[in-house]
Amino acid sequence: MQDASAGEDHGLKARLTEAAAWPVRLVFKILEWPFAAVQRVVGVPRMPWLFLAPNLLFFGIFVVIPLFINFAYSLTGGTQLFLQDRPFTGTEQYGFLLDCERITDPVTCREDRFWKGIYNTATFIFFQVTFMVLFSLITALILNREIRARGFFRAVFFFPVLLSPVVVALIWKWILLRDGILNAFLVSIGFDKILFFVSPEWSMFWAVFVSIWANMGFYTLILLAGLQAIPPDLYEAAEMDGTKAERVFWRITLPLLWPNLLVVVVLALIKGVQVFDEVFVLTGGGPGTATQFIVQYIYTTGFVDQVQNFGLAAAASVVLGVVLFFLTMAQLAATRRRDDA
Repeated sequence: MQDASAGEDHGLKARLTEAAAWPVRLVFKILEWPFAAVQRVVGVPRMPWLFLAPNLLFFGIFVVIPLFINFAYSLTGGTQLFLQDRPFTGTEQYGFLLDCERITDPVTCREDRFWKGIYNTATFIFFQVTFMVLFSLITALILNREIRARGFFRAVFFFPVLLSPVVVALIWKWILLRDGILNAFLVSIGFDKILFFVSPEWSMFWAVFVSIWANMGFYTLILLAGLQAIPPDLYEAAEMDGTKAERVFWRITLPLLWPNLLVVVVLALIKGVQVFDEVFVLTGGGPGTATQFIVQYIYTTGFVDQVQNFGLAAAASVVLGVVLFFLTMAQLAATRRRDDA
């Protein structure tokens, strides 16, 4: 009786599976004849290009063409919006951006806001990337150990990555306002309120901190994957030899993790150069220009200033694009080296 009942259940499952698969088969049968006809015309080797064509079309319309238009704008002057109405000025916009008596002092540059944005971005990148990599490495090492609720903590550290940068900035802005949660806590334990967005040092500190908090989970995940790829036999052999934990880290873990670590550094550099939305919502670039970075300079010059200088903003974005190109090439080289290792 049990065998008969099991047979009936199996038959019922088979019929349900067949019924569920029927619409899918119908769709494939309908699509089969036009794709077969196209394949006979273009040939099998060209079929991948047919499937790539929609993506290539959108990429060309929304990425490649705007890049050329932006470069064309960087070679023009005036305040007119349409390209055909703008006079050709050659490399004048680039010369204006790069005209400095002393490159180490933005005040001596004709476009001091551009160089101030560069120095602010460089300062941000130095602290953000350094501490981002350090904290991500420490977190990955801890989460790679056999600890209680390890899966939960991995999810907790990765959760901020899923949030929109604007949402992250708004959350921390509400915390750091004059009457925000953090100042309420400080007052409750006997301290005075701190105006975090009035001091340039505090503003830069919180810009770095919020960026690390929002993005650290992504880089932790990359390093954690690298740690889990290290053969356990190496650690077992080191333990049998009585090797100290510090020596194991420097001699085994770090060398084998180095390709992942290099990728993390390059990706963090690329993202750090492009920082805009989090800091713009958090501090607005202030106080003054203390946290105005290069992307905000481009946005302000092209769209916010009373006299919108599209040519100058386009030239600055081309300079930024060149920097990102070289960083991307470094990331590809690091990835290729990791794959060859």
